[in-house]
Amino acid sequence: MEAKVQPPPAATSSASPHWWQLLDGAQKYVFVMATLAWLFDCMGQQVFVIARNPAVAALMPKGTAPEVLKQWGGYTMAIFVLGWATGGLIFGAVGDRIGRARSLAITILLYGLCTGLSGFSTSLADFCVYRFITGLGVGGVFGLAVALCADSLPDLARPHALGLLQALSAFGNMIAGIAAVGLGYFTMANPATSGWRALFIFGALPALACAYFQFRMKEPEKWVVARAQGKIDGVRFGSYASLLGEARWRKPALFGMLLCVAGVVGLWGIGNFSPDLVNDVIGKVMTAQQVPAAQLPGKRLMWVGLIMILQNFGTFLGMMTFTKFAHNYGRKKVFATAAVCAYLSTVIAFKCLTQPWQMFVLLPIMGFFQLALFAGFAIYLPELFPLRLRSTGTSFCYNVGRFVAASGPFTLGVLQLHLAQGAVSAEAKMEAFRDAACWVSLIYLLALIALPFLPETKGRPLPEG
Repeated sequence: MEAKVQPPPAATSSASPHWWQLLDGAQKYVFVMATLAWLFDCMGQQVFVIARNPAVAALMPKGTAPEVLKQWGGYTMAIFVLGWATGGLIFGAVGDRIGRARSLAITILLYGLCTGLSGFSTSLADFCVYRFITGLGVGGVFGLAVALCADSLPDLARPHALGLLQALSAFGNMIAGIAAVGLGYFTMANPATSGWRALFIFGALPALACAYFQFRMKEPEKWVVARAQGKIDGVRFGSYASLLGEARWRKPALFGMLLCVAGVVGLWGIGNFSPDLVNDVIGKVMTAQQVPAAQLPGKRLMWVGLIMILQNFGTFLGMMTFTKFAHNYGRKKVFATAAVCAYLSTVIAFKCLTQPWQMFVLLPIMGFFQLALFAGFAIYLPELFPLRLRSTGTSFCYNVGRFVAASGPFTLGVLQLHLAQGAVSAEAKMEAFRDAACWVSLIYLLALIALPFLPETKGRPLPEG
């Protein structure tokens, strides 16, 4: 029998259409709205990072020791992250049950309102309540936005779109940094103003505007059909009993959660304390320059905002690089490389940054590697779970780690106090803070333990079943 002639090979990837061209109008709308939801979410997170210390200082009694203020700053961070973890678990399951788009709109409204209310706090108690409720809303957004895109976009476009969705969140952080620079300049000219309050209100407005458009978005057709059939067949959507009770999904859920613990604890337990490092270095410079005391808060805020812009420029490049490499070489290899580089860059930044010029080099590099992991979470997590558990599984992995991350500020503070025993000078205490951060950054290497137990999903369709 004559052999059949094989068809010519498919066109190379260079001749393939750009992933954006694969989307129709409705799919583009979903991508844009999901991206804006996560971008404004991240902007609100960074507003808190910037405003945390000034807010705590204003809401606590005058004359409170700097060490106590820093300690309570860590506590407020932990409360926020606890709310984030709790909200992620709740809204992840809700998104699979009642719909991704509807749940996403609710979470945006929740974090937008309470971000604004944080600016009207009259005591540390109500400030912490607002931060916890804000965390509930913030926690739901990532898993819902990622699941919404994963179920709405074509398979060929999905990894590129999710990587870009995560990368563009860096611009939300940069917007917060720009706001901090402007507010710092205003505070220098008006020392009596409470600039941190305006910063929280600024963080709330775009989120509230975004929520209006989110409520008008339709659910993915794939989810609508599957949910209707599931009601007939008795299939449970958004069930943690199914996620953790079925061996097929329990393993990726548990080891995916460990993978996320590495990145989440690293960022929220260490990385987002870089403003403390900046304040120390810049404080010495301003003391040497004999800057008037009334101008110190504004100048510090300007520097923190500037560094946040630079650090998140590195973040954007890191996420885009991860997305490209994960597409070319597979998810697991790139995760392992990024985790090791995140550890090394964090240790180098916290141990070696002593001069202002070094901020412009070390912090963007640290942002590049620390946040590159998060592009991987956006791409990889929805590839581990079926449609009926996609939001639940993604949110479980991404947010359970935040219960551990909430202990990061406590661990950092306790370790710092232990290492600073007997230290009298401010320099010695700061050195203890640097050493504590270096020890806690070992958490990044936990990713190397989790990865061997997880599947490589490059080129595979989303799982169903």
